[in-house]
Amino acid sequence: MRTYGELQFEETERRFLLNEVEAHVCIKLKSMFQQIKTWQTAPFKFEARPDIAVDLNWFMQRYPMNVNKTAKQKLDELVASFHERQRELEKILMPTHKPSKYELVGELRGYQGQGVDLWLKTKKILIGDDVGLGKTLIAIGAMTKPETLPMAIVVQTHLPSQWREQILKFIPFNIRVHIVKKRKAYSLPPADIYIFRYSNISGWVDVFTSGFFKAVVYDEIQELRHQGTDKYKSARVLSDNAEYCLGLSATPIYNKGPEIFNVINMIAKDALGRWDDFMREWTNGDVVKNPKALGAYLRERHLFLRRTRDEVGRELPPVNKIVHTVGYDEEKVNSVLDIAKKLAMSIQTAEFTERGQAARELDMMMRYITGISKAKFVAEYVKILLENGEKVLLAGWHRDVYEIWAKELAEYKPVMFTGAESPNQKQRSKEDFVSGDSQIMFISLRSGVGLDGLQHCCSTVVFGELDWSPGVHEQVIGRVFRDGQKHQVTAIYLVSDSGSDPLVVELLGLKASQAKGINDPFASMEQINSDDSRMKILAERILKHGMKGNGDE
Repeated sequence: MRTYGELQFEETERRFLLNEVEAHVCIKLKSMFQQIKTWQTAPFKFEARPDIAVDLNWFMQRYPMNVNKTAKQKLDELVASFHERQRELEKILMPTHKPSKYELVGELRGYQGQGVDLWLKTKKILIGDDVGLGKTLIAIGAMTKPETLPMAIVVQTHLPSQWREQILKFIPFNIRVHIVKKRKAYSLPPADIYIFRYSNISGWVDVFTSGFFKAVVYDEIQELRHQGTDKYKSARVLSDNAEYCLGLSATPIYNKGPEIFNVINMIAKDALGRWDDFMREWTNGDVVKNPKALGAYLRERHLFLRRTRDEVGRELPPVNKIVHTVGYDEEKVNSVLDIAKKLAMSIQTAEFTERGQAARELDMMMRYITGISKAKFVAEYVKILLENGEKVLLAGWHRDVYEIWAKELAEYKPVMFTGAESPNQKQRSKEDFVSGDSQIMFISLRSGVGLDGLQHCCSTVVFGELDWSPGVHEQVIGRVFRDGQKHQVTAIYLVSDSGSDPLVVELLGLKASQAKGINDPFASMEQINSDDSRMKILAERILKHGMKGNGDE
């Protein structure tokens, strides 16, 4: 039989070596094994891991190699180990699986215990369970195992105290928790759990490099969906030096389907290959070509675990979603018509750079004027709910809009949970709302992720402004649609017939299809459309119909 190279095993380094590989085979080898740089020459080095051994074995079915006895023995051993591990993982995912016992106050729900078992077995996984199903407890369950300690938890700015409270609530034995308060590294006190904010991890790279942390949990890991940021680069170092990596998010995709690459890559580096290869094979620009196929692949590789409320039998009725049209200040909207038309024309005719700038400006201006023009009408609608004794979570985006709402709804003592308050101020707002001192809380569309406790006092969410991303709306709804809620949750989308609202309402479902296909590959799905087209569509409508987004006269 013809051979194309030689496979050896280095016992001291625990690695395979490929030597004397023919030139055309090198090209194929590099295209399959992403860790080999294009400029590298033989000998090619491979870490002796089961997943790598399986791929090597498969590659050698096409290009046979001379394999010495030691290498053959080790290769067979690792391949067998890989298949045994796959069988064990599949058993964990079976409905008949009985989760391990974890030393916690109260028992984990079956699906939560299954999640802990799967993470400890895979060591690298994204948990994408529906909002309110208790993803936090999966991380807390793993804290009871010494092999995961010390553990780093990375959370959004306002959540360290909430995480500490949950850890101390559910772990019965003495576990030491330290909240890291500074970006500049200092001598860490002895602890088992260290809670970082995404905003301060950039100063701790040297500590991460040391391998001090055995495990890392990224809460709301969609914070790392963009490459190139300081927090992404810092998290990369942390993940590379931790044995166990866990990502938690019900909405790992906020906007564009390809964001899932960065999220998965942070947990399991190179699991989806190189960025360029991923974009070429899986996407058409900013759209995943086959979200269902990608979602199925992530599950097949045990990189992603997601359970819906329906699947785990949670008894809450589905969210009652209502889209209601409110009035708007036509004079305010038309005041920006001339500028909007100029920007719309630039989007259609200008050069690339100018076109992009015009799109950003039009987006910001249209969302702002839409929010301002309907703010009083939103307040009038919400006032009716409040007069009927409802407690309301009112979601918006712009500071000027909050000010109008605050003036119109002052008698109901509104509290704020937006991007402008300190963690302590947010905590006081939450306490006032839950206790009944306030009947309404203003929440920023993108600031309430991870907020817990509102389900005990509120079941009505009102969107006074809208976001392009369906994931953002689902996160806000998830503040009240979770364990402890005793009533059906109602989400009311208040929209106007002008500005950006009509298009946002149209595209929300289309954008959700990218996330839906990856999150739930076996569910039905709507037609997919490119996110990039939204501002082009808005520009066309403005030039054709003015500020009436639906074309009505």
